[in-house]
Amino acid sequence: MKIACVCRMMAAAIALSPAMIAQPGIFEGHGDVGAVLHPGSVEYNSAQKTYRVTASGENIWGTADALQFVWKKVSGDVSVTAEVAFATTTGEPHKKAVLMVRQSLDADAAYADAAVHASGLTSLQSREEKGAATHEVQANVSAPKRVRITKAGGYFYMSVAAEGEDLHLAGGSMKVALKDPFYVGIGLSAHNKDAIETAIFRNVEVTPAPPASGQPKLYSTLETITVASTDRRVVYLAPGRFEAPNWTKDNMLLFNGDGRLHRIPVDGGKPETIDTGIATRLNNDHAISADGTMIAISDQSQEQHQSLIYVAPIGGGTARKVTAKSPSYLHGWSPNGKTLAFCGERNGNFDVYTIPAAGGEETRLTTAEGLDDGPEYSPDGKYIYFNSIRSGLMQIWRMKPDGSGQEQVTPDDGYNNWFPHLSPDGLRIVFLTYEKGVSGHPENKDVMLRIMTLADRGIGVLAKLFGGQGTINVPSWSPDGRRLAFVSYQLVP
Repeated sequence: MKIACVCRMMAAAIALSPAMIAQPGIFEGHGDVGAVLHPGSVEYNSAQKTYRVTASGENIWGTADALQFVWKKVSGDVSVTAEVAFATTTGEPHKKAVLMVRQSLDADAAYADAAVHASGLTSLQSREEKGAATHEVQANVSAPKRVRITKAGGYFYMSVAAEGEDLHLAGGSMKVALKDPFYVGIGLSAHNKDAIETAIFRNVEVTPAPPASGQPKLYSTLETITVASTDRRVVYLAPGRFEAPNWTKDNMLLFNGDGRLHRIPVDGGKPETIDTGIATRLNNDHAISADGTMIAISDQSQEQHQSLIYVAPIGGGTARKVTAKSPSYLHGWSPNGKTLAFCGERNGNFDVYTIPAAGGEETRLTTAEGLDDGPEYSPDGKYIYFNSIRSGLMQIWRMKPDGSGQEQVTPDDGYNNWFPHLSPDGLRIVFLTYEKGVSGHPENKDVMLRIMTLADRGIGVLAKLFGGQGTINVPSWSPDGRRLAFVSYQLVP
């Protein structure tokens, strides 16, 4: 009798062991995704509401992943939320605990995740289609207590919260077109194929996104992107609309919002407003002089409330009017500081003009039918680059500073290309790309930041994002030519 009783007790203990639960908590299953040397596992503790995930795996990155994934299948818009912690602070600093939405269990499947690294780095990652490369938007917070990833239509965004905080948007979004049904869940990669690591996920929730009611809320995110890696990093996030960052020589970013010009450190912080005197209705057309001491702006606060161009000290001060005619939209400043290039509407035609920075008579450089806009000098002063609709779609063109030698730079590739910005070494241009059917440069559209190497006219994609008007209207290269600044937008239900 004693032996039978002991056996029954052992059997009961085995049946209740979290490690033996076939369906872990709210999820349907788990397993290793991709090639791993050491099988992963999950233990669910219903009393503590924790999932203890152990995993090997080289990384969740590149074109294929290796992780332990705890999952369920769902359809529609959804959020995954959890508190995330690592069992130890040793080992790989970039081991990743993730909240993941994934098309399939294939190693190279399309996905989006909110990834918390052991180092504290927290990123929204995605692979937009099967076998494509992974990209990320790094949050400007470290080691949050609670994390959420939300699928809203085709876009994904991340929310974070420190101890004692409510969840709030982390900034940036990424588009991944997933088909119903798909997998959602939690996962871990050791970031070292030979290692075994453990993460604890607490108070995990998988919830359908509520139906949208009323107008979605607009957020603006000031970001930087490293050109070599395409890694994006959030600098500043705020509700409402701000636009068009310039990058100063002392690593500050200037942007416009609510009719004023604002300044913030590249590494983040609290923006401060720059005094521009009587100019209090600025738009997203501004440029910094080559010596870094002055800022040229477009403002519509005076006279007939149509845009005029002014020049002011970069640190703030009296704004001096340059153009007498309106509307005039500032875009470029010559390397020698003597001339401004702008788009002006005169008698119903939008063309490229130049004017002495000290003031004087304007000179018309383009006469083609349709819109010519966005003029910017090359760093050597030999060309003015601009965008023109004269070929049917908006394309990047260039000409000599006197208007001669006008030639198309971007190929007729079925896209509309706007706002060319030359790298400090003059070897590359970055521009904003809309789909063929988009007229003008409207806000709140799917757009791309693309880069061209002028030597061979080769074009690559730096980022795909939700943006448009305000994203990159003005020169925004870092002084060392390694990064760019831009603004993305999020419409949050």
